[in-house]
Amino acid sequence: MCGRFVITQPSDAMAQLFEAQPDNDLPDVPNYNVCPTNQIHVVSKSEGGTRRLTKMRWGFLPAWYKTTNAGPLLINARSETIAHKPAFREAVRARRALVAVTGFYEWTKTPEGQRNPWYITRVDGAAIVMAAVWQDWTSPEGDVLRSCALVTTGANAPMSKIHHRMPVILQQRDWPLWLGEAGHGAAVLMRAAPDDALRMHRVKRDVNSNRASGAALIHELIDDDDVAAQTMVGR
Repeated sequence: MCGRFVITQPSDAMAQLFEAQPDNDLPDVPNYNVCPTNQIHVVSKSEGGTRRLTKMRWGFLPAWYKTTNAGPLLINARSETIAHKPAFREAVRARRALVAVTGFYEWTKTPEGQRNPWYITRVDGAAIVMAAVWQDWTSPEGDVLRSCALVTTGANAPMSKIHHRMPVILQQRDWPLWLGEAGHGAAVLMRAAPDDALRMHRVKRDVNSNRASGAALIHELIDDDDVAAQTMVGR
């Protein structure tokens, strides 16, 4: 699963990374606490075949929703069922996208029910590029809102210590296939990242609030009384 994430890359750097044409109204960065329904940076293929860096609502809106809250908040799409679910099956065939983040958060629970947040990044420090799907949603008034969901899969061994799901993370060589630029067969990309690809560490519970902000949210929590606060790297 992926329920919150961090974007620190400037918009022009993301456009350069993906060789994409950026829109002029992209969300402000950095954002250390990107939450569902926020507008986020998304790379998709335009009708002319070029890559576009644009903003989309994180929270996929099926065409039959009458309002933005007419049904469940669809921030993630499971790789195992995405091709068959009515909400996503057309999008995964024709409207796949990329979302670049610096890192993402996941939570464990204590025996007392407290939620302990973890921050996950790539070991090599590069951007995490996640698979996504998107579509345009039209309100009853005729307003068009572009929305997206992240694609998730079963967790690899290190992530499974925290959560049983994780986002589908794509390598640069896989971007053309996922975007539909390199033909068919993108389904093979919907798998877990290698066990040694990510590192994770505990952070303070401040991020449990969707109102929290600032770079301190991703600082490692070091607490001698909390064994679980120690950094986990590929294990």
